[in-house]
Amino acid sequence: MELFSAAWWSALLAIVLIDLVLAGDNAIVIALAARSLPPHLKSKAIVWGTVGAIAVRSVMTIGVVWLLKIPGLMLVGGLGLVWVAYKLLADDDGDAHSGSSANTFWGAMKTIIVADALMGIDNVLGVAGAAHGAFDLVIIGLLISVPIVVFGSSVVLKLVERFPIIIQAGAAVLAFTAAKMIVSEPWLSGVFGAARWAVYALVVLGVLGAGWWRKRRAAAAASISG
Repeated sequence: MELFSAAWWSALLAIVLIDLVLAGDNAIVIALAARSLPPHLKSKAIVWGTVGAIAVRSVMTIGVVWLLKIPGLMLVGGLGLVWVAYKLLADDDGDAHSGSSANTFWGAMKTIIVADALMGIDNVLGVAGAAHGAFDLVIIGLLISVPIVVFGSSVVLKLVERFPIIIQAGAAVLAFTAAKMIVSEPWLSGVFGAARWAVYALVVLGVLGAGWWRKRRAAAAASISG
């Protein structure tokens, strides 16, 4: 693809749009994972979480052709992301003990890196497809995603502190992303058809319901022990 040609600019626009949509998921994960950290660690988690996200995407981008050949990749990634979405809700149970994974820097980083690796699949495949083999566009796409993730994480974190309901909304977004990955699995092409929306609803409601049940059990256990 010729540099700065109409096709080049068209592909770059597509990559920017993909980053705006998909990098938002990374921002949500980083913000929710860092929400229970002490104030002096929140900014650190955002910075290093972003570094981890870009590192994961860079590795995946280099091996994108190989990744495309892995059967069941989207299915496994989607199922893993369902678990991450649930854990973000399950960790929001009011436990303020310093040993809780939700309240430790490395616990938050583990959640962020795992989620980034899972969500990076559809991001890398989307960017690589839009770039049509132009490596310079792939690199530009990675660079564009950095400020989106950093700025987005900071904004979401501030909103979460003011409006805790965003935690449920963020988990729902991640669950929806997971459902789309599952439905997009080539192995399952033609299986869902028009029922894909039912799958989206089932996954989102399942994650939110499981998170609500976990919090309810935690509250009941706390009242008994108290």
